[in-house]
Amino acid sequence: MTEFPKDFLWGGAISANQSEGAWNVDGKGPSIQDVAPGNRNVFTPIDPLKYDPKGYYPTHNGIDFYHRYAEDIKLFEEMGFKVLRMSIAWSRIFPNGDDDQPNEKGLEYYDHVFKALRAANIEPLVTLSHFEIPLHLVTEYGGWENRDTIKFFMRFVKTVMTRYQHQVHYWLTFNEINMALYAPLQTLGVDVKMSDPDREQHIYQAVHHQFVASSLSVAFARGLSTEQHVGAMLGYSPIYPLTGKPEDMLASLKAEQEKFFFADVQIKGHYPEFQLQYFKRHGINIQMLPDDEALLANNPVDFLSFSYYSTAVISADSAGQTEAQGNVIHAFESPYIPKSEWGWQIDPLGLRLSCNYLYDRYHVPLFIAENGLGAHDQLTDDGAIHDDYRINYLSQHLQALNDAINLDGVNVFGYTAWGCIDIISAAAGEMEKRYGFIYVDQDNQGKGTLQRIRKDSFWWYQRVIAENGAKQVLQADQEVK
Repeated sequence: MTEFPKDFLWGGAISANQSEGAWNVDGKGPSIQDVAPGNRNVFTPIDPLKYDPKGYYPTHNGIDFYHRYAEDIKLFEEMGFKVLRMSIAWSRIFPNGDDDQPNEKGLEYYDHVFKALRAANIEPLVTLSHFEIPLHLVTEYGGWENRDTIKFFMRFVKTVMTRYQHQVHYWLTFNEINMALYAPLQTLGVDVKMSDPDREQHIYQAVHHQFVASSLSVAFARGLSTEQHVGAMLGYSPIYPLTGKPEDMLASLKAEQEKFFFADVQIKGHYPEFQLQYFKRHGINIQMLPDDEALLANNPVDFLSFSYYSTAVISADSAGQTEAQGNVIHAFESPYIPKSEWGWQIDPLGLRLSCNYLYDRYHVPLFIAENGLGAHDQLTDDGAIHDDYRINYLSQHLQALNDAINLDGVNVFGYTAWGCIDIISAAAGEMEKRYGFIYVDQDNQGKGTLQRIRKDSFWWYQRVIAENGAKQVLQADQEVK
């Protein structure tokens, strides 16, 4: 195997709302995620008006990264991380979102986190909005559909970019921005029902405001210094045609364009023709200000990051097909691809294909912001977690990534495994779907000691990072400590 680039950024990824906890500590206000109940069905609609103070809301405690960040960063350092993808909780800095002044206690918290990361020689990659819009902006303004949210977001962006410009050099604007089509309340703060005939009008108008905010963020970062780099992020899962029929090929193309649209605007700087025609056919009219188009055109992002977990297939004829599992993928299972415990199709080659599809289309550097295997990890009597299944999954995907870089010439500059420490599931609000290299002793009801335990994959990933620059990515059948 050819080695990865010597300056490749190896690391892991978490989000504030799934890890920090301390939801009302030191002046933090509630976010939309803080009214998302635990142990729910995947992407069950959240109703902020049905918040039950006696209910279990897993983001309220997370895994207590807020108080245990130093301990966890030490573990990341032990693995050899070069980068940690994380997010800043918007409502920790501006509790209501529309506050005139930031919460100094919140800013001081991230001062400490970034100082600890720098001491460990770990570069922060910070997501500005990881599905955690302040709840007040949802209930009082209607979230991103209200253009005023751009103003509030930019107040947040300017505050944190200015404060942390010497600690943070890589930023992402919106986590998996294309997930807005499937979960608009969680991602956009837009409470629109599936049955609403104007559902897409509401969603795409809100997305346009996020595009504007992304461009404004890029412009502001470039004005700060040349060391600031801003990227976009997609939730990306290739959708293959089920057969070679032309109708299936067209269905696959349209499924891909649904994702490309979000990157096209942020990288190419304009709405693609296929999307404009879609708007025309469906009577969608995006309200723009006169300067919006020039703003988008003049401020494309510097790089494209994406999450990759699985693939699926699509057909013009759905008769007899089994719908694929995996968050919000509306496609079918492939007869050629094995599945995880949660029904997600395990397709390492799909990561290589994804890198090629995206790099061929955009020719900007790529970053793998999320990749991993959710599984039921069993703690043995001797206090260990033997997760060879995770090592198998990751080693195969890293081989595919290596091939994309060295055989196909794709420019990928980093990889962060999701969630490098066990955290709360965003989709279902549960703990048992674990991704981490580090086990956290907590159950689906939030009970446990929160003890951190190194899994077998911890030692494997440590060796991957240490040795890949010299020879190769460790294969699953090689010895782990």
